[in-house]
Amino acid sequence: MMQTVQLALADGMYAAVLREALSRSCAWHVESVGRPDPSQHCVMVLDPSALERLPLPLSNPERIVLITHQDDQLMAEAWEAGIVSVVSQQDPISTVLLAIMAAGLRVDKPHGSSHPSGISPTARTAHAPLPPDHRNPASKRCKTQ
Repeated sequence: MMQTVQLALADGMYAAVLREALSRSCAWHVESVGRPDPSQHCVMVLDPSALERLPLPLSNPERIVLITHQDDQLMAEAWEAGIVSVVSQQDPISTVLLAIMAAGLRVDKPHGSSHPSGISPTARTAHAPLPPDHRNPASKRCKTQ
């Protein structure tokens, strides 16, 4: 199944480069959008102006990749909003792709998936019995000469 990425970037040339890189490296369905739709279960790659158009508080901010310049104020606002992936256009495209792939892993999967995970909180577990405590109640003395 292909994962969807919404690209909401004002820089059309950068968006085209990113779209091409995504299509070569992974099986992504890439949508260029003017306004991101947070109701879709997908990764959203945004610039600061697209981020400003989203309602606060952000729903599932861990699936957002913010592409911005190094602005301490904006970085603090992104962190407070719950965004964990912030990259710069000056970062190598491989770094941006890695951030997008990581966000893809954080996208909520629909419940009722037919693919069981390898680790399950409901899996049967066998509890090892605790060994009895074999302590001698008598006090122990140190031998000194």
